[in-house]
Amino acid sequence: MTLDRPWLSNYPAGVPAEIDVDEFPSIPAILEKTIESYRDRPAFSSMGKRLSYAELDALSKRFAAYLLGELKLKKGDRVAIMMPNCLQYPIATFGVLRAGLTVVNTNPMYTVRELKHQLVDSGASAVLVLDNFGSTVQQALAGTQVKQVITTGLGDLLGFPKGPIVNFVLKYVKKMVPDYDIPGAVRFNDTLTLGQRHALPDIEITPEDIAFLQYTGGTTGVAKGAMLTHRNLVANMQQASAWVGVQAKPGDEVIVTALPLYHIFALTANGLVFMKFGAMNILITNPRDMPGFVKELKREPFTAITGVNTLFNGLLNTPGFDQIDFSRLRLTLGGGMAVQRAVADRWKKVTGVTLVEAYGLTETSPAACINPMDLADYNGSIGLPVPSTDACVKDENGGILPLGEVGELCIKGPQVMKGYWNRPEETAQVIDADGWLHTGDMARMDEQGFFYIVDRKKDMILVSGFNVYPNEVEDVIALMPGVLEVAAVGVPDEKSGEAVKVVIVKKDPALTADQVKAHARENLTGYKHPKYVEFRTELPKTNVGKILRRELRENATPS
Repeated sequence: MTLDRPWLSNYPAGVPAEIDVDEFPSIPAILEKTIESYRDRPAFSSMGKRLSYAELDALSKRFAAYLLGELKLKKGDRVAIMMPNCLQYPIATFGVLRAGLTVVNTNPMYTVRELKHQLVDSGASAVLVLDNFGSTVQQALAGTQVKQVITTGLGDLLGFPKGPIVNFVLKYVKKMVPDYDIPGAVRFNDTLTLGQRHALPDIEITPEDIAFLQYTGGTTGVAKGAMLTHRNLVANMQQASAWVGVQAKPGDEVIVTALPLYHIFALTANGLVFMKFGAMNILITNPRDMPGFVKELKREPFTAITGVNTLFNGLLNTPGFDQIDFSRLRLTLGGGMAVQRAVADRWKKVTGVTLVEAYGLTETSPAACINPMDLADYNGSIGLPVPSTDACVKDENGGILPLGEVGELCIKGPQVMKGYWNRPEETAQVIDADGWLHTGDMARMDEQGFFYIVDRKKDMILVSGFNVYPNEVEDVIALMPGVLEVAAVGVPDEKSGEAVKVVIVKKDPALTADQVKAHARENLTGYKHPKYVEFRTELPKTNVGKILRRELRENATPS
């Protein structure tokens, strides 16, 4: 069956159907062009300290020279980076890439077991870690190929006297830095000094070289490394910048980066795409400290912010957020999980800006679909496939389904990963013979080419043979003013096989299960009604704030 592309006729004005994947051979090539154009502009800001593009250029070159000259790493070697959003992250990441090496982004919240798996699986030669997580690295090192550990404190690049004060408070007042002892570890600032002794050689980086080993699937089993090449990331930078470029103003963008840069969404959307526009990234180190986050947002008017539904919801429920200056805000991009209508509507009311939903995966670098930037209101869809991208909905046998029918969303384009690191069988399970990546998400397409995620394949609830999609139930329950957060899961049921259960965090302490059920009866057909309602003080979430339905299912008692 030939693929119709109805989305192309609904592209916003100025967005091309195809992008030039070959304009830049690598991420460093784009970085160098940006540095040339925006040398004196601030590139990153953290805890009040700014780093210009000229400084990012000099420091990342020094780190690259250290890795090649002192550590004698060879092209393609892997370097793990384990830190939250701070100035060291972009310096190190661009340094690793400029040295022709591969970045292994590592979640700082990993346990020893999870970290060890990732270090062994990736074969990382070096690891850069924030002091707060040094003891995890110390315990995970045995049996790995790591030959050099580089350590740094959160205050190390903040200057005097702020830097030493931050480090002192974190260690001795807040007790957030457990003791650790790694013989031979080098301080990050020392690597920048050592790097000055070496000239950075000309490294030929080809489009097929692996830029990032981006681990995914840790919440559903053993984490796998998605091989994202320079071509994959350059393609996605070209696709996303062509899409948001109709609104973005080069040299004038200030983007709030609250999601961690070690996660593919913020890495590409904020760290790479907005770097292309010469933007300043405001790095939020601890977005879970909502009052501190709101205080940070009051410092400087910003033009763009990305996040997940729980982050936007958290901000909207934090005192003082509605007093922020939103006069320069042009773009709010939501992804990573479904955006709920209740949250999107409230965001528009408070900020005056539409919360635009996008969709992507680690395996697609990540952007696959984005809603038009000039969207008047939240529309419940994940948008249109970005330039040079095909999307379709397939049935169980791999056949392409017609408009409006629900099946598995599949993606094809230059941003689709090379495959999973050392896992050819698992690669073959998700990328079929025709090059389609099977996402595991159930979706439908309308006649205009907009795609709608119905739910994760494995999260679907089967009630007496009827499919119930948790997103729909959650959307309806989230509309209740007394609900702060909600997750819907299936629990075993003798009569119907499975029954719907909702787990709720209350905004109104007086909210009752009967009120929730009555609201559901008014808004949902019978088999979708929650049979069980449980109230909790918090919901289990990933480090990015995505609600872990799997954990709720595993620990589910019916009521």
